[in-house]
Amino acid sequence: MLDPHLLGRLDFVHRPPDRPPLPPGRHALGLFETRDAMLVVPEGLDPRRPAPLMTLFHGGGGSAEKILPMMERHALERGFLLLAPQSLYPTWDIVIAGNGPDRERLDVALGEVASRFLLNPTRFAFAGHSDGGSYVLSLGPTNGDIVSHMIVSSAGFMSVHLQIGAPRVFLSHGLRDEQIPIDRAGRTHSARLREAGYDVTYVEYDGPHAWRPEVAARSVDFFLAPRAAAS
Repeated sequence: MLDPHLLGRLDFVHRPPDRPPLPPGRHALGLFETRDAMLVVPEGLDPRRPAPLMTLFHGGGGSAEKILPMMERHALERGFLLLAPQSLYPTWDIVIAGNGPDRERLDVALGEVASRFLLNPTRFAFAGHSDGGSYVLSLGPTNGDIVSHMIVSSAGFMSVHLQIGAPRVFLSHGLRDEQIPIDRAGRTHSARLREAGYDVTYVEYDGPHAWRPEVAARSVDFFLAPRAAAS
């Protein structure tokens, strides 16, 4: 039997925090010597209430600093934690060869956040653009008992060998994306996810291979909306 880690399974479990919370602002977590994970903490988090967490994955050749502008303002204004891990190599391991060091590093980063903040399991999102979106499409369904929401922008592929749980999905793609054409990406992914039984919100916009601020804002509404309102 295959090691479930090779299929993308995370070891993360929700637990009460046992360390002091970090103050508001942007923090390098100090977990890795190179390409450390970053955490954005908004003002006014109540330590007695579970906090929403969005984990945001950068695109190929990217970094936490490059992808954080996609969601940082929303995290600060709307009061959710924003974690930005970084791939060990220029892009995520699953794009290169399969689940490996990036999955391990993600587990460490999520555990660090959970040690400092009480997290809301019903507002626990994976989000990403381009290769980061492909990482979400692959890792999210495999960990749907942990991940409540998937926010996917301009993803190229999904590689799912194990389906557990059913996160809600917000998927967007540009009509003028020449790098990853919409017909073989966004439209195909949304159809396959719906066929597999997922609750999918699919958005097409007039744009190239780039995330759009107005679409990112709409995805945050999707993430934070009460279930009844979102449905």
